[in-house]
Amino acid sequence: MRRERLALAVLLIATGALYLWRLGDSGWANAYYSAAAQAGATSWKAWFFGSSDASNAITVDKTPASLWVMGLSARLFGVNAWSILVPQALMGVGSVWLLHATVRRWFSPAAALISGTVLALTPVAVLMFRFNNPDALLVLLLIAGAYCVTRAVENASPFWLALAGVAIGFGFLTKMLQAFLVLPAFALVYLIAAPATIGRKVLHLTGALGAMIVAGGWWIAAVELTPDRPYIGGSQTNSVLELTLGYNGFGRLTGDEVGSVGGGRGWGSAGWSRLLSAEMGSQIAWLLPAAVVLLVAGLWLTRGRARTALALWGGWLVVTAGVFSFMNGIIHSYYTVALAPAIAAVAGIAATELWERRSEPVAAAVLSGSVALSALQCHVLVNEFSTPVAVLVLMTGLIAAAGLVLSMRWAIPVALIAALLGPSTYSFATVTTPHTGALPVAGPSNGRMGGMGGGLLDATTPDDEVVTLLQANASDYRWVAAAIGSNNAAGLQLASGQPVMALGGFNGTDPAPTLADFQGMVRSGQIHYYVAAGRMMQGETGSDAAHDIAEWVAENYTAATVAGATLYALDAS
Repeated sequence: MRRERLALAVLLIATGALYLWRLGDSGWANAYYSAAAQAGATSWKAWFFGSSDASNAITVDKTPASLWVMGLSARLFGVNAWSILVPQALMGVGSVWLLHATVRRWFSPAAALISGTVLALTPVAVLMFRFNNPDALLVLLLIAGAYCVTRAVENASPFWLALAGVAIGFGFLTKMLQAFLVLPAFALVYLIAAPATIGRKVLHLTGALGAMIVAGGWWIAAVELTPDRPYIGGSQTNSVLELTLGYNGFGRLTGDEVGSVGGGRGWGSAGWSRLLSAEMGSQIAWLLPAAVVLLVAGLWLTRGRARTALALWGGWLVVTAGVFSFMNGIIHSYYTVALAPAIAAVAGIAATELWERRSEPVAAAVLSGSVALSALQCHVLVNEFSTPVAVLVLMTGLIAAAGLVLSMRWAIPVALIAALLGPSTYSFATVTTPHTGALPVAGPSNGRMGGMGGGLLDATTPDDEVVTLLQANASDYRWVAAAIGSNNAAGLQLASGQPVMALGGFNGTDPAPTLADFQGMVRSGQIHYYVAAGRMMQGETGSDAAHDIAEWVAENYTAATVAGATLYALDAS
């Protein structure tokens, strides 16, 4: 027990060090969410609704649970990169600990330690636990849900099952319908494995569903029933229900998303091969093929709790991977962090269970084959980055595979080295690379995919002269400036510390404000400057209100160039 606790402590301390090391290099990271955290640190109303600015013009295009954490941290420790990013790193450490605790509840210390280590070193997990997108909190809540289901299955506990519902409900408040992808696995495992009559289990599941609806629905109700609130970003009708079911809901599956500017382009064609493609494979696919092999073999060869746990985590893996593979709407490579806990748990549980059955030829063959497969996959993924490491991974994996066929104990540490060396290499490259913008990428890249110097996917970095202008007499205005697109506005807001209106929301295609509304705010002296966007894509669908505003401003006010930026003083006669 003492050695087990020491091993866990080493894992968590190492994970914390990995996630915190050079964390400040990424600055504001995703400025879109950093600006909203800044707004929440200033205004409780902005904090509650997830507004982009403290004067509450428009919200971000997600539910705000992750912003609540960042906003509170910024209130306590000031608005800076560390106060915004450290909570994500701590969520990462918490996720590793909770996954370890979940697996350890039914399985050996080795299974739990392997699971936690695999999660900690998965490149996309390293990326997102050092970044301020909602995914870090989502992963923590999903693992919490799996832990509660595990506890519930043990003695058919409605209490623990309801807690699982609460965790998923708050997962919904973090990243909306993506949180629900684990529900089929959770429900089926409880129906099949909990020691109770089918009637009682259905009743318990109904109660858990109610708990989930309450945990996730109270905020939706508050938003829909509040008349004086910011516009709901990402919707065309100022409705959080439309946002839930449309842009962030079924539109992600069908590709029919109003305001979309990219769909799934750039991330591989829909199909099972998408997760193994160059864009996504380096983020998550290191142990994915091996995990699938281990899952199938484990379900076939094991019984009792081992089969139940593999069904739980395997169901999570298959459903989530299936949706990510075949969805036709907007998808980004960092979404795959939601697969990392399932891959890690399956690898830890199935590998140790099959090792216990190594005297059976099939179990030994599956172990050997899965290690060889993971070595080959890692070799392919890491080869473009470091050929020597790729060769070492492949050779080590083949040696370990041969040893496992013969059930040699020395093959275990060699297999672990082969399986983890590739993703570890990418993870350390991720840590040493600053990551900014809307589309961060793990590994030895420039840390982002998106606009450079401002636009749809990255924030502007205004010159000090521009910042001085925005801050002058700032208290006389509700917004010191307005700019098309949330990232253009976020850069100005973070630099000046003052509210900046994001015309049209994230991609400039929300009808907020309308031209008439904007004209009214200008007449009443609420907005000081309009700042022209250096580069801005216009959505394929959605409202043109923001671009109508830009044209009206250009026709009626005089442009001034300040340090390369084009500003219009809206209070000029």
